[in-house]
Amino acid sequence: MFCSCYRVTDNPSDQRYNNKLLWGVGEHKLCFLSVCDDLVQLLRMKNYDAFGKILEDLSNMYQIPGNSKMKAKGYLALQALEKDLYSMSLLDRTQDLNRVTEVLNGKVGHLVPRTGGTPMNIEFYISPYQVLEAELNQGSQVCGTKTVVTIESTDALHKLPLSPLIVDPRAGEDSNPAFLQLTDELSMDLPALFVLKFHKPVPMSLSSIEEIQRLTGIQISGLKLAPLYELIVQSTLKEKCSEDLSTNKSCFLVSLPDCPKHCYFINKGSEKSDLAGALVSKIPFSHPKCVPDVIEILRHQVAYNTLISSCVSEKHINEDDSELLYFEVVPDKNSSFSVFFLHPVKENLACVVIDVITSREVQCHLHLNPQDPTLNSSDDFIARAVKRCMSVPVVMRAVFRNAAKVKADSETQDMDMEQQPEPQLEQTTDSNSLKESLSGAGQQDWVVTDKPNNTDSTKENLSTAKLEALGDNREEK
Repeated sequence: MFCSCYRVTDNPSDQRYNNKLLWGVGEHKLCFLSVCDDLVQLLRMKNYDAFGKILEDLSNMYQIPGNSKMKAKGYLALQALEKDLYSMSLLDRTQDLNRVTEVLNGKVGHLVPRTGGTPMNIEFYISPYQVLEAELNQGSQVCGTKTVVTIESTDALHKLPLSPLIVDPRAGEDSNPAFLQLTDELSMDLPALFVLKFHKPVPMSLSSIEEIQRLTGIQISGLKLAPLYELIVQSTLKEKCSEDLSTNKSCFLVSLPDCPKHCYFINKGSEKSDLAGALVSKIPFSHPKCVPDVIEILRHQVAYNTLISSCVSEKHINEDDSELLYFEVVPDKNSSFSVFFLHPVKENLACVVIDVITSREVQCHLHLNPQDPTLNSSDDFIARAVKRCMSVPVVMRAVFRNAAKVKADSETQDMDMEQQPEPQLEQTTDSNSLKESLSGAGQQDWVVTDKPNNTDSTKENLSTAKLEALGDNREEK
């Protein structure tokens, strides 16, 4: 195998290749061409170590069985896939389209083409807090969840395209691209498959895994089923903690500004039915048309994981728990879960059901005992709060703040009634009963004892205000 540099002066099929230095790899002839500005720059700088590393990475990118001709065919298949994915990334793109909108709504997310030995990568989800972090740290590039596009060897043969299959990116139904039929002339049986590969394994529900396998027609191998919530907790702790904490932990302390600390119990469920999941490191496929739908499933799963992981913390409960607010997160069917808590005024249980329909659509329902007072938080309010921050603790703080305002208003009204003159015969009885009522309310104030006054509670901190403004950008176009 050798590497050579070439100059191409004209290429009518793609103007991006005009007047570029290209390089080729082959046995006796040029097998493929690719723009290699990075390689040329390294050669000019005489950085031969970095140059060799890129060539090594490129060689590893298409390590498939067979001779040099077979390997070159594998690379042509990867190149054809990359061109089709790039064409799909241009759909619905406008000049004023920003990266965050493309990540969350693009057919294939935010796509970065391959350069040298660095594979093409797709950024397909970014949380509101990551967006906020990027805004507060100008010049920093905060990355969301990514996958790289590559090709890997397999034991069996698979029919892979050797040339781009998209005829017209906008010719299909609903502005979806139209593809050529995968004929023998346009494809070849190779001991390889295309792969979407993750930097870190992604916890995925069994139902999501099965849906992806139906789309691709290819089984994802090496999966080990476990309770989905256990996998989410483990992955979150590994990401948040520098030290090795027990992954069996299910009780987490979450601190937020301007409110008592929250304690979240994660009910991990079982391995049965759709509550089970697995850590997925890569997704094999053989045709570019399935990639947009796979990306949408991944977005959905990561959005769900983001909400559950927001309840996970490395902090232990080793302090006085008298002022903690307690919540239990319980998985429901499919992509919904419930958050149970004690009513701020009464001692009955209340519940918020959060149903993640898609990565951009969330439905919420607040369930109270019919005899309990309202919390002044409609289902629509809670759903909008979830979409704006994608954090369960932040949403529950908003619910408790609204409840505190209602309670403060109620107590003010009671005080006004107490000061009104009453008939002399009824004054003693009514006064005593009112005092008993106020006393009872004070005893039930265990949840909001540290809540700020009404005027203070209306002052949101910078991050919360920013997240609310960012929420509108996450709506589906």
